[in-house]
Amino acid sequence: MCGISGEIRGADAGPPNVTAVAAMSGRMTDRGPDGHGLHVQGRAALGHRRLKIIDLSEASQQPMVDPELGLAIVFNGCIYNHADLRAELEAKGYRFFSKGDTEVLVKAYHAWGDRFVERLHGMFAFAIVERDSGRAVLGRDRLGIKPLYWAEVDGAFRFASTLPALLAGGGIDTAVDPVALQHYMSFHAVVPAPRTILKGVRKLPPATLLTLEPDGSRRETPYWSLTFGPHDGDARRSAAEWQEAVLDALRTAVRRRTVADVPVGVLLSGGLDSSLITALLAEQGQTGLKTFSIGFESVGGEAGDEFQYSDIVARRFGTDHTRLFVDSAEALPALTDCVRAMAEPMVSHDCIGFFLLSREVARHVKVVQSGQGADEVFGGYHWYPPLLESRDAVDDYARVFFDRDRAEMADILSPGLLSGEDEARAFVAAHFARPGAERPVDKALRLDTTVMLVDDPVKRVDTMTMAAGLEARVPFLDHELVELAARIPAELKLAGGGKHVLKEAARRVLPAEVIDRPKGYFPVPALKYLRGPFLERVRDLATGERARRRGLFNPAHVERLLADPEAHLTPLRGSKLWQVALLEFWFQEHGL
Repeated sequence: MCGISGEIRGADAGPPNVTAVAAMSGRMTDRGPDGHGLHVQGRAALGHRRLKIIDLSEASQQPMVDPELGLAIVFNGCIYNHADLRAELEAKGYRFFSKGDTEVLVKAYHAWGDRFVERLHGMFAFAIVERDSGRAVLGRDRLGIKPLYWAEVDGAFRFASTLPALLAGGGIDTAVDPVALQHYMSFHAVVPAPRTILKGVRKLPPATLLTLEPDGSRRETPYWSLTFGPHDGDARRSAAEWQEAVLDALRTAVRRRTVADVPVGVLLSGGLDSSLITALLAEQGQTGLKTFSIGFESVGGEAGDEFQYSDIVARRFGTDHTRLFVDSAEALPALTDCVRAMAEPMVSHDCIGFFLLSREVARHVKVVQSGQGADEVFGGYHWYPPLLESRDAVDDYARVFFDRDRAEMADILSPGLLSGEDEARAFVAAHFARPGAERPVDKALRLDTTVMLVDDPVKRVDTMTMAAGLEARVPFLDHELVELAARIPAELKLAGGGKHVLKEAARRVLPAEVIDRPKGYFPVPALKYLRGPFLERVRDLATGERARRRGLFNPAHVERLLADPEAHLTPLRGSKLWQVALLEFWFQEHGL
């Protein structure tokens, strides 16, 4: 787990800007506190920050150069099946000088070409440069667990693991992208790839290779897609058989994510998903497993912690458990560092929770497993059941998921920032129209798994854990488990309030009181019910001089939000005022 960066110049554009690459790499020290490197090769300069997880020796230092094969690489992530791939490559005659997964990628690319990514189990973002041809290939994992941002600057192609790192290199067009702004304000703060909130920065979509040829041409090639519906023989499977298949696939996913040369812990919220990961690790023989949970003060009658459930799991499986309680006096000052760590504006309240928890966890372990993704993959959200019988999938999805309708968007955004088309709705409609998911509910599940999940929960976890030099692994996003879930009839997933097939599978290993509890989330009530010093900080952000000069929002609308913040919540129960303030907060903390 690391931070990568680089610049690749056009054929006639001169040498790469090493100073810019060094600046980008320097901006990602938190992602890789254990080492750094810089390599210049022809038209390319590559930068790397290292977090040592696999092969702790200097043999796996990056950028990694294989002079025999004429390849250089920077890589962020973890390849869980690297040992199996290594054995296969050694049988083909390849010789290795390290014991890590980075070198396996180099040899695999050389042996199998671009299609080597189809053999990978893991999370990854990488750039490989060919010394002799000058060709470069960049890639991102199937479900976008690892980020990869890029920009064009002065005839050069630049890339980095974070958007702020690209800014550190200079030369970026930092004007607000109006289409991205509309997504942010309506599609629950999700800005789908390839856009970001800034006009000058793009992000590589998940499951995509980006190839830069020596002649300056560039192409993107998807290498994986998620298809919903039964395979041959699936119609004859009983509910019990599906449950057993899910549990077996999750066992494999959890076991894969124990691959490391350092201890692996668990972020244990006390919910079904993280509890199930803990149970399966214990089942596989792990003892002394370190688990961690966080809680906040209760606000407005809403509980701020789920310690009662995480304690049950910790006791049941004998984990070495750590509770972290955070009061408002600690959370408010930490917000600035949390926002500064954000690769993109992220409005979810639990960002601060993950940020503070990660700082504590990183004192104990360098790797954790986390339960993100189960709600999207197994149908845990309340907006899925109405889509079982939907006759207008786009309208039904938008009504329960979008933060604002078109009329409210027109009122809150300044004139000129709202295009003639409802951008978020058009995006959903286009995604729903793609082949591979015929039922309305499957269209929503596919969209949430491959888009919303990537640019909300998964990005949140990657960003906040990496801000503390902590690697997070997400077994529910094992691509084979995700493919299996897509084959399961929606009715088996959505029954019983959602995630039914997963809950029933979990009964084999978890106590009933954890499975049958009311659905919870990572609660941070102080950012939902804005009061006291939190409200004053939000007021300063939303109405201050810098916000007025930026001119994104109608001041009268903002004043209405400030007059009664708790009355203005999105359909998903988020604060509309916090959404406005957070965007301005992010701009300011990144010098924009």
